[in-house]
Amino acid sequence: MKPFLSVSLLPTLVFALIFIAGCAKKQPELVKPGEPVTDIDGNTYKTVRIGDQVWMAENLTVTRYRNGDPLPGVTELDEWVVLEAGAWCESDNDPEKGKAYGKLYNWYAVNDPRGLAPEGWRVPTEEDWQKLEQHLGMKPEELGEVEFRGNEHNVGGKLKETGTAHWSEPNTGATNETGFAARAGGYRDNDGPFNFFGKYASFWTATEADHGRVWFRGMATNENGVYRFSFNKKCGFSVRCIKE
Repeated sequence: MKPFLSVSLLPTLVFALIFIAGCAKKQPELVKPGEPVTDIDGNTYKTVRIGDQVWMAENLTVTRYRNGDPLPGVTELDEWVVLEAGAWCESDNDPEKGKAYGKLYNWYAVNDPRGLAPEGWRVPTEEDWQKLEQHLGMKPEELGEVEFRGNEHNVGGKLKETGTAHWSEPNTGATNETGFAARAGGYRDNDGPFNFFGKYASFWTATEADHGRVWFRGMATNENGVYRFSFNKKCGFSVRCIKE
């Protein structure tokens, strides 16, 4: 009786089975680059599609509102703490950090009707962030909670840039499989000092919370979830924009 397969075909069959098994284990490719977008200052940003949303893949660094009006940069602590109008700064007032991590904006700049985002884009709302988080595996019951959420499904890790070029160690869970490429630019506190550069990424939402505060999102080097909390409008956070 002849064997079902000839000996000469066995290596081909083995290779095919290994290839199929490997493909079955491979995770779907999530990074889907979008068309670059340019702000009024001429800065061009990479973008990325995540689910049915399109996000900037870099932090905003614009110094003018969409209508061309100037947005002032404020370095002095005493001046920052009394602001009730839009302003920006750079981490530790260091222009080199500004180039790599973008500007830090107070929420008055985010909320100004002249527009901080490029034409056709806007600062994401609380609902935009929750949609992103749920798409990346966060449980529905976690979405409205505060502090770190989505750890079980590494939601923060999927958004963080990998390595330690723009994060301090250990950069827990970072895969950047979305292409969002969050960098740890720290933040400026409402009373003026700079905090957690290299250890923390912070992003404004456009949604106000109770008691004159605003919702934001954060990621930390030693966490793989996404932090949700409300902060003072005078804080300086990074801004990522979403396509309208």
